[in-house]
Amino acid sequence: MQRPSYKELFRKIREAKKAVAEKRIIILNQDVIACDALELGYLIEEDLVNILSDLLNEISPENYVGKRPPQKSYEQEIKDLELFAFKLDSARFGCKVYLKFTLAGGDFWLVSLHRDRKK
Repeated sequence: MQRPSYKELFRKIREAKKAVAEKRIIILNQDVIACDALELGYLIEEDLVNILSDLLNEISPENYVGKRPPQKSYEQEIKDLELFAFKLDSARFGCKVYLKFTLAGGDFWLVSLHRDRKK
């Protein structure tokens, strides 16, 4: 069976929603996320919890665009944790958005949140 399965992705999204609702959010690279936030037109301190809640309510396992099996992080703070990447047409932003996160110890680690960058 190819990982992550639909059921696994559904569970990760549910766990992410819970962590965000509890405001257990850690930003991996604050400078990068801040620049991307400016491009999307929001302020991290004021809007991040609501934005993540909205995006997580919009995504489904069908929006998964990450590796199979999930890529593992090489960043020291989250080394070897699996990364979950999603691309969706965001109603909130009115554009395609890319969201990548991992979960650890009940915390939501925000790795990427930006306008989709076509390759």
